[in-house]
Amino acid sequence: MQTQGRASFDNKQQKPCGEFRVLVGVTGSVAALKLPLLVEQLRLLPGVSCFVFRVDVRVVTTEHAKHFYNPEEVSVELYDDKDEWEMWKQRSDPVLHIELRRWADLFVIAPLDANTLGKMANGICDNLLTCVVRAWDITRPLLFCPAMNTAMWHHPITAQQISRLKEFGYTEIPCIAKKLVCGDEAD
Repeated sequence: MQTQGRASFDNKQQKPCGEFRVLVGVTGSVAALKLPLLVEQLRLLPGVSCFVFRVDVRVVTTEHAKHFYNPEEVSVELYDDKDEWEMWKQRSDPVLHIELRRWADLFVIAPLDANTLGKMANGICDNLLTCVVRAWDITRPLLFCPAMNTAMWHHPITAQQISRLKEFGYTEIPCIAKKLVCGDEAD
């Protein structure tokens, strides 16, 4: 489901009782292939808690992530850099990265590629996803799921960048060991 032609973002409505809002960030890792499955699994979460009756999911994607999934297979609203700029026309208009930050109860970045990891650790916000991160309310949970080639994972700067995100109060969902698409074995 694309957002083509959306003129506004309605964040003024009161959040329904029992609704939990999850913003998924997807970056340019091969693991982005799993985005449609992740979205569907998140939408099945109601019933896990007696207080959550509905999970509303929206996705923020980087341009590189789009290479790995079919947007038609994503059953929720999908935002990209173009939406940020098309939505804002004049001074009183809402700013999408701020509206998404206000809307979400939880931000899950899965997968988090090495490029975006570096940007987040250093406060760089040059796309919609990294702008949402920079504006994120750190009293709300942000989960990040690193996904990269083993050689990139073992580079010394990766551990420093992961540590930096944890210092911000973000929570790492650790990588798993498996055979990678490129044929390497992850450990």
